[in-house]
Amino acid sequence: MSDLPRKAVTRTAKLAALPLGFAGRATWGLGKRIGGRSAEIVGRELQQRTAEQLFKVLGELKGGAMKFGQALSVFESALPEEIAGPYRAALTKLQEAAPPMPTSTVHAVLAERLGEDWRELFEEFEDKPAAAASIGQVHRAVWHDGREVAVKVQYPGAGQALLSDLSQLSRFARLLGPLIPGMDIKPLITELRDRVSEELDYGLEAEAQQAHAEEFADDPDVIVPAVVHQCEQVLVTEWLEGVPLSEVIADGTDELRDRAGQLLARFLFSGPARTGLLHADPHPGNFRLVAGSSADAPAGEWRLGVLDFGTVDRLPDGLPPTIGTSLRMTLDGEAEAVYQQLCDEGFVKESIDLDPDAVLEYLLPIIEPAQVDAFTFTRGWMRQQATRIGDPRSPAYQLAKRLNLPPAYLLIHRVTLSTIGVLCQLGATVRLRDELEAWMPGFVPEEEPAGAGLPGVTAALPADRAETGADAREETVEESTA
Repeated sequence: MSDLPRKAVTRTAKLAALPLGFAGRATWGLGKRIGGRSAEIVGRELQQRTAEQLFKVLGELKGGAMKFGQALSVFESALPEEIAGPYRAALTKLQEAAPPMPTSTVHAVLAERLGEDWRELFEEFEDKPAAAASIGQVHRAVWHDGREVAVKVQYPGAGQALLSDLSQLSRFARLLGPLIPGMDIKPLITELRDRVSEELDYGLEAEAQQAHAEEFADDPDVIVPAVVHQCEQVLVTEWLEGVPLSEVIADGTDELRDRAGQLLARFLFSGPARTGLLHADPHPGNFRLVAGSSADAPAGEWRLGVLDFGTVDRLPDGLPPTIGTSLRMTLDGEAEAVYQQLCDEGFVKESIDLDPDAVLEYLLPIIEPAQVDAFTFTRGWMRQQATRIGDPRSPAYQLAKRLNLPPAYLLIHRVTLSTIGVLCQLGATVRLRDELEAWMPGFVPEEEPAGAGLPGVTAALPADRAETGADAREETVEESTA
């Protein structure tokens, strides 16, 4: 029996306690204000205590609760610094680990799925998990042919726990909303719930991972571990040594941050073009920086290691060209053309009539990173966008309420936002426009062919980017504050 709390009544009680705790703290806050403390200070303490309890409970429960917590964690850069600071460490832990299930449970799953003689498949097997996540945990081992491998074992009852948690969380989504300004929590939970069956299917995950491993086998920038063996509830892949992205976020050098950010953006846009799949779980726990010739190799020699392909968006033709076309026309200030395309694609419903110039004004700040050669993603910039779109008094908020997000774009939208959140956590200077020109269909007019898929295009980019470094960082920060 796993320590994953499987009984619905147990998990529901823990999750139901969250809004009760929020209410209790609100009463405590009222008392403090009556006692003379300022509303701002009391509000800050309330948010800190609420967040601490939220992520503690989500981490303990694993399942859908932890999945939701991981999805939220990439948006912590949208929070005011005085709020985000006290529990950033808790978010990082949520991205990287969770309490392990008992060794006896792990052995029981392996015996059931690999056979009673499962130990003969391994030269070595470490009982202590190397990592734990929402629906399973990873053990380091040596396969019978001598390869170092990662053995991913699914928690018993994970599917039931996922659905139960996400259903319960959706009931009080509005109470969680204030933790992330400008973000609608309920659609996020709904989308996570829709992906449950795919994530539980290690067969689908193995197919997606192997497709990436083969495509990026000789890539100078991205490395994906190959699949070694797969069966129900167990997935064995090659082991990938590297520096977790959470560590780079915590104390990486500017050069490593920039390198990680550039490669993350490159993988986001090149993946669909090269594999027909979009990696749809971009939180820091799923990425590593892998050293080149040595651990002290220049930043340009580090590669991005990508893990966990349990959630992917299947895009056989790559990203929709309308995204690139709309983005280019927005940058060119073609308000009428942009508005017409948004209407055609269902972003503006037929019953809604908007001012094209107002729509352009709404979009331009969001796509600021594509307007310059190099842009520094910062928590401050993320907070500005979250406040602008999330403040009910702002014109941007009123306009956003009238826009629609078609189902076909839902996952693409969430992945893009999540990736931007990680870039802001990194504080990375990224040449985003280079990646859009190379990989985004429709971004470059047809008479100017993009470099997507051409040998050597991505390999030639890092040297150019290395020259941007701190100078680009300072320039962009100055532009943003101006």
